[in-house]
This record gives sequence, C-alpha cells and structure tokens, in this order.
Amino acid sequence: MYPISNRYIAESIGTFALVFVGCGAIIVNDNYVASLGHVGVSLCFGLVVMAMIYSVGNISGAHLNPAVTIGFFLAGRLNKKLILPYLFSQFLGAIIAALILRFTFPEHNNLGATIPTVSVLNTFVIEVILSFLLMFVILNVSTGHMEKGIMAGVAVGGTVAFEALIGGPMTGASMNPARSLGPALVSGEIQTLWIYITAPVLGMALAAPMCRWTQGDDCCLPYQNEHEPKT
Repeated sequence: MYPISNRYIAESIGTFALVFVGCGAIIVNDNYVASLGHVGVSLCFGLVVMAMIYSVGNISGAHLNPAVTIGFFLAGRLNKKLILPYLFSQFLGAIIAALILRFTFPEHNNLGATIPTVSVLNTFVIEVILSFLLMFVILNVSTGHMEKGIMAGVAVGGTVAFEALIGGPMTGASMNPARSLGPALVSGEIQTLWIYITAPVLGMALAAPMCRWTQGDDCCLPYQNEHEPKT
C-alpha cells in the first residue's frame, strides 16, 4: 500500500498535468491560428483527465479537483482528515502549472482562465449542472473515493470532454475550482472567479443524493483502506 504522503504528491502532479495540458491547449490554440480548434481543446482536457486517472487513480483516487474531493466527502466516501491536504495539493499543482505557463507564454493575457461569455446567472447555473453531471458519473464508476479501474478513466475523461465541448464556449466548462484558480491568480483575471469556486462545489454536492436515489445504498459505500486516517 502507498503512504499517505504519496496521495498528496499524486494529487499535485495530476492537477498540475490537468492545468498545464488543458490550459496549455487553450494557449496554443490562441497563439497558433486555432490549430487545435474547440474540439481539440476539449479533447485535451478529457484525455489528460483520463491519463491521470490511469496513472494515479490507484494512489490517490485521481480527484484532481477540490469539488470532487468535497463531493466524495459529502457522499460519505472520504475521511474528513483528507480534505484539506487534498485541496492544498490540488491548488498547489494548479498554481505551479499556471506559473510555468506564464513563464512559457508570457505574451498570453489570461493563460486559459475560465471567462464567461454569458450572463453571471447563466454561468453559475451551467457550471452547477456540468459539475453535477460530472460528479454523478464519478460516483457511479468509482470505488469509494478512488477513480480507478478499466473503464473509470474513459467514463470520466469522456464526460469532461463532452461537457467541455458544450460548455466551453459559454463558461469555459471549468467544473473545477483548482483549474480556474491557478490561471486566474497568475493572470489577474479574477473578476468572476467566485463563480468557478462555488458553482462546482454546489453541483457536485447535489450528485450524492441523486446517486443514492438511483443506485440505492450501494452508491455510497466507503472505500476501506488500512492506510486511511481514522476518524
């Protein structure tokens, strides 16, 4: 079994990869005449999530997202003692990725920050719905709080990709406070950051009761791990 500290390292690396690849794809698309296109950028986000689930899902669960961590806790699958270390690790990975993107692409204005093109209310509602759907899928394909297994990466990565396809032009399809916070802090684009901090948490909090209603008690069985901190 892996030491507890390995989980935090895995979450930092996984979230770093998500922001570096996903936001890097946005920057490359902006700088090189739409070389990737909206579909290409969306696929980059989905593919990096899938790759990280298969890489570190067996270590940390590959949350890569503070709202997912909170969602697992609210579903009764995650020990509360893991929440703050997971969140710190995820935010740290996202900020480091954004700093490297700033160093690599100093001419880019927002570093792929999530900036809405629709009203504040519509942005909030869309982010809540996208986050709810993502967490609903995660709860149904994971064991405890661990996103791992043959199909978990495909299911979750595919969900991120199709939600980015539909939501990207309107809200940026964040669904992830860390993904939004890193580029926003480094670029200074913080005007609507509060939406991307609060809406994903709310959407993912709503997924746990829906999972219970559809799957029954089997939806939220806790993951038993001898290295899990005890309450």
